Amino acid sequence: MGLNKKSVDDINVAGKKVLVRCDFNVPLKEGKITDENRLVAALPTIKKLVADGGKVILCSHLGKPKGEPKPELSLAPVAVRLSELLGQEVKFVASPVVVDDSVKAAVEAMKDGEIVLLENTRYRVEETKNGEAFSKELASLAEVFVNDAFGTAHRAHCSNVGVTEYIDECAVGYLMQKEIDFLGNAVETPVRPFVAILGGAKVADKLNVISNLLEKCDTLIIGGGMAFTFLKAKGYEIGTSLVDDTKLDYCKEMMEKAESLGKKLLLPIDSTVAAAFPSPIDAEIEVEVVPADAIPADKMGLDIGTKTAEMYADAVKSAKTVVWNGPMGVFENPILAKGTIAVAKSLAETDATTIIGGGDSAAAVNQLGFGPKMSHISTGGGASLEFLEGKELPGVAAANDK
Repeated sequence: MGLNKKSVDDINVAGKKVLVRCDFNVPLKEGKITDENRLVAALPTIKKLVADGGKVILCSHLGKPKGEPKPELSLAPVAVRLSELLGQEVKFVASPVVVDDSVKAAVEAMKDGEIVLLENTRYRVEETKNGEAFSKELASLAEVFVNDAFGTAHRAHCSNVGVTEYIDECAVGYLMQKEIDFLGNAVETPVRPFVAILGGAKVADKLNVISNLLEKCDTLIIGGGMAFTFLKAKGYEIGTSLVDDTKLDYCKEMMEKAESLGKKLLLPIDSTVAAAFPSPIDAEIEVEVVPADAIPADKMGLDIGTKTAEMYADAVKSAKTVVWNGPMGVFENPILAKGTIAVAKSLAETDATTIIGGGDSAAAVNQLGFGPKMSHISTGGGASLEFLEGKELPGVAAANDK
């Protein structure tokens, strides 16, 4: 995987028009942005290009308008908030087709260091199909392309991949660079011992990740709902816990693979069980901790147990690199968050490079207040999983190598 990409530090944009693909897919409630983390994360790249005297043209998708202009998914509110965050005007150029003559005119009129924001790229049906015409229209606006949207890097769309075919100079922004440095290099060239922790509900979501990480890491830790398929594959009674019976053979194979490669594969030794899944999810619930090979037939495992949490925390202590993707239990419930908290705490206390692979684990770490203690928290759920699978990401591959 070629991970030595041209970054914004390697290009000269003075006096040039630069198209920047950002991830402004922020949650909106009644036209107000409810979480602006993604906007804040985009600022360093934008500021750098402005400081270098580029004419900065920002683009992004927002939600799933499915190829039609839906006013409630317009990027107009993003332009307003970005202007405040940057302390300079971000001119929103509204167009139901994203690029038209009025947009081209607005871009032509730009002075060095000015910023415009285009409308939601998914207003165009071709965007997600990587259609040539829309890619060319976007490319016609600029001489340089910068991709800083890791969240969509695993998809080949017009605004992150198609456009690179028609612009000669293509680089990655600071956010993408950080993801490549941490996630990509952690998996390809980790400082050892390398411990990977996988959780979440379904084995099926992580098949390739488990297999790839077993080859790369020294210890693989399994928690969350997916652990019960492994426990059942070992012949244990798992009660009414979540299980994927079609993946039992796969789990056996992975346990054999770990053994033949001389890797440690850690599974829960005890489980926090209850009579049923909490409803609502944060409801008070009566739980008990039982050994993993003695789950009562009428009980459901909803978190790793205390001994398991200690064992997992212990495995992290000697690590130099730790990658974590997926919670250890139903962390949305305070009673069932203990396993996830224990793992997060052990990561916060270690000197190792700690990488949180997006999605639920990123949410859990941030909600629990451990975010600042982690070396890197990925901004992309699906994209980070594909990185952990060892796949080449189209959005990364499309940038020029150094």
